[in-house]
Amino acid sequence: MLFTALMLGISALNVSAQQPPPFQGVTLIGKYGGTDKLKIIVDPVKGANGDSIATIISRDLDYSDRFLVLSTSSAPVSNGPLNYALFTQLGVQGVVEATVMPSGWLRVELHDVNNKILLQKSDFPLPGSALGKDWRMALHGVSDSIEEWILGQRGIAQTRIAFHRDDRVWTVDSDGANVTAVTSKGKTPKWTPNGRALVYAILDGDASPIMLVDLATGAQKALTGGRSTQVQDFAPAVTPDGREVIFARSTPAGSDIYRVPVTGGEVRRLTSTRGKDSQSPTVSPDGLRFAFSSSRAGNVNVYVADADGSNVEVLTPGGTGEKLPDSPDWSPDGRFVAYQVGLGGYQQVMVVNVRDQTTRQVTEFGRNDDPSWAPDSRHIVVTSTRGGTGAQLWVVDTQTGKSRQLTRGSVARGSAWSPRLTGTP
Repeated sequence: MLFTALMLGISALNVSAQQPPPFQGVTLIGKYGGTDKLKIIVDPVKGANGDSIATIISRDLDYSDRFLVLSTSSAPVSNGPLNYALFTQLGVQGVVEATVMPSGWLRVELHDVNNKILLQKSDFPLPGSALGKDWRMALHGVSDSIEEWILGQRGIAQTRIAFHRDDRVWTVDSDGANVTAVTSKGKTPKWTPNGRALVYAILDGDASPIMLVDLATGAQKALTGGRSTQVQDFAPAVTPDGREVIFARSTPAGSDIYRVPVTGGEVRRLTSTRGKDSQSPTVSPDGLRFAFSSSRAGNVNVYVADADGSNVEVLTPGGTGEKLPDSPDWSPDGRFVAYQVGLGGYQQVMVVNVRDQTTRQVTEFGRNDDPSWAPDSRHIVVTSTRGGTGAQLWVVDTQTGKSRQLTRGSVARGSAWSPRLTGTP
């Protein structure tokens, strides 16, 4: 019974029904182009909880780091048709108008100010109780649709980040709301591709299995045996097809990378480090390769291998002294691998281009560890001390360096950004 519920939970997401925009293929960025941020304003929202809706949508668009979002209070007062002339004076290019319908659905309109036209319009369901977990997640989906209307690419507000704190696995919404414990024990969680389950490690006494938890039912299953204190399984990641889990296994002779079916079963070894350590695997989006950190050549570096463990090649510049590359994470677009490395006495996050191996530093304040990419392949979440209040999760824009704090309270580590979600597990 438990196993049946678990397998149902890791099946494909049910896509929430919503009306498609009537003007598909038309975007503001397509009309105006350029790389400058578009100036957007969200009009005061009419209907129940309008202030909260306007605040959440405005914040989501701001967190995308692609727009200059004006305060809702700056919107000209109007009870009739949109006054394009007033918004033109403010230099606004797009106006979002929203109304809560008697049905509880949210009607959203996007106006092209320069051309004085309604560019997009759609109705969206807001399930659950107002301001509740499901309601907020659906509203994040509205924000992502608005971003898609404007830029042609869906946003990342309707996502969550998993992490460990106090030896438990937690999740938090992309805006820092709804911090929720999902296991009684566990570390280093990673998402399944459908966003309905997490794999994680338990390092506790004699048992150290890789586990899978269904977020809808809470059902859990051990994928590996967790043999003894001398054989520990850790740092799991799920392959893009959702069929296998790749992880590190530590023994007295060192650590190597292994695979196991997501249903459990036979474990297969992928690397043979021979007394050295290989760990922290991350799978490429096409599933054909994986990256991992290893001391196989003496100093720690990030390597890339084919899915079966063959054709191992070094990816990062040689690690010497404090420069020990570790904790790689492959970007969803397949172009980059983020990793941590020691620089100037602190851990910082670097990004390496998989094609030509050029690198660039994307953090510089405090200590920054364990990067994980957002679905947009632009933002990462890291464990950072930059706030001066201990290690917390921070979201960093890898293009501009802009950051925002995501968690507060006890130390938070080992984060993993979810795929885009269409519902609440």
